[in-house]
Amino acid sequence: LFRSRNRITKEGHVMSRSHAASPLKKVILITSGDLRQSANQVCWAAQEELERRLTQAFRDEGVEVERAFPVDPAKGHGFISSQRMGMDIFAGIDPTASLVFATAAWQYTHHVLPGMRTHRGPILTVANWSGQWPGLVGLLNLNGSLVKAGVPFHSLWSQDFSDQYFRTRLEEWIRKATVTHDLSHVRDLDIKALPASARSTGEELAAKLLKHKAILGVFDEGCMGMYNAVVDDELLNPLGVFKECLSQSALVARMRTIPDAEAKAVRQWLDEKGLRFNTGKDDKTELTDQQIHEQCKMYIAALQIADEFGCDAIGIQYQQGLKDMVPASDLVEGLLNNSERPPVRSSAGKELYAGGPLPHFNEVDEGAGLDALITNRSWKALQLDPATTLHDVRWGEHYKGDGIDDFVWVLQISGAAPASHFVDGYRGASSDRQPPMYFPLGGGTLKGIGRPGKIVWSRVFVEGNSLHVDIGLGSVVALPAQETQRRWSQTTSQWPMVSATFDGVSRDSFMARHRANHVNIAYAPDEKRAAQALAVKAAMFHALGVHVHLCGTVNFH
Repeated sequence: LFRSRNRITKEGHVMSRSHAASPLKKVILITSGDLRQSANQVCWAAQEELERRLTQAFRDEGVEVERAFPVDPAKGHGFISSQRMGMDIFAGIDPTASLVFATAAWQYTHHVLPGMRTHRGPILTVANWSGQWPGLVGLLNLNGSLVKAGVPFHSLWSQDFSDQYFRTRLEEWIRKATVTHDLSHVRDLDIKALPASARSTGEELAAKLLKHKAILGVFDEGCMGMYNAVVDDELLNPLGVFKECLSQSALVARMRTIPDAEAKAVRQWLDEKGLRFNTGKDDKTELTDQQIHEQCKMYIAALQIADEFGCDAIGIQYQQGLKDMVPASDLVEGLLNNSERPPVRSSAGKELYAGGPLPHFNEVDEGAGLDALITNRSWKALQLDPATTLHDVRWGEHYKGDGIDDFVWVLQISGAAPASHFVDGYRGASSDRQPPMYFPLGGGTLKGIGRPGKIVWSRVFVEGNSLHVDIGLGSVVALPAQETQRRWSQTTSQWPMVSATFDGVSRDSFMARHRANHVNIAYAPDEKRAAQALAVKAAMFHALGVHVHLCGTVNFH
């Protein structure tokens, strides 16, 4: 009754298995959660509300929603909370059933990916349009992982599941097992359209990388089940990029050897730069000086290990394992990504990675790591500040006023952004304790408000067993203080707030196309140099054999 597995087309449309010839009467609903039960319990109320509204939307179309597994009263939630649990649940699901994955919270994709990879029926992924818990982030991670795995699916999102955009496309999926989104903003790069100088620079940089190969230092791969964040060696190596597989235990061991005096010097440097640490006495709920001291040791240890292995960029997983040993790595990560940072010297007295960042890819997202490496080379060739970071695509709303009339995204990574991306740099930044439900041992963030300016945004992803990159132009905009605070209250107040627009890309088109929960950004001084930097970066990727897709409005002339 169902068509065979189809594929994701070159244009980005997801080809789906069809529904049965008879009208759809029932769907099976699944969801995934966190490995951390504290997070699952806190987020469960939002998930319950999503499921109630989504069930009503299906009921209005004459379709019954059947949950694939019951809520567990003893645990206090109804999330799939491990890969084993997910496999066992999928063993009881008809592989030809119409399947709906719905999430209102951050979730670990590997809990459900094994079952979804072998599911033969139509798949719809859904999230609530809310910044409260990062459900949209969880949705985009699953979507990017399904794309990498070659699993056909369609995706939708809604604030309350009653708006026309959602309802018309839900009806389309019920009738045809397909969802139509506008993806006209995406086009393949025409290398001949790039300015000759930018193309030449990008090709020279690519040739240098192929000759003088680069190392990504990976402190434990596979963070939080993010299948899309793992890039196989067979795809990286032809670009001249290789992994050094490092261990988070080695990072902890090195931290224990760092003299207190060196850690205090890092803290003093940050204090003198004006970074404000919001400290207290209760280490269970507040940021303490001892937590910061441990983070300063981690910063030194990370630089030392990276230097010893000759790494060009590093990624620290942190979330599982390390979170039970030491305070959060995010302050460390933000410092590493900044050009101006506390100096650390080798035993021979050499300053490590002097004069610039040691690019760090948060949560060992190797797609983001490759992107950061290429950005670093491209921006330095143009004598631009190479500070770059990834962010979660957290949420957003349209904003009108103060010279703005556009959809403004909230980009918000967990405290790992470089200070040069903030208004007033270090002096405009602060450090808050990480939320206890995610970070039991605390640790400070690097938090600030994104400074207004032009950015290049991008995402490296795997599709069809090949490397691709989506790349476009955008802006970080200045919202009124009251609006910024309102958005912080809707998301995570301890983390940076970057208010971004993407040129020529609507909210729904971006969501339909984006292949990951993360997006990389880097600043340029003005629109002309942003377009130039994008052109060099695109040319370098193209020369390395990566499929380059321009997104939105990009004008090179």
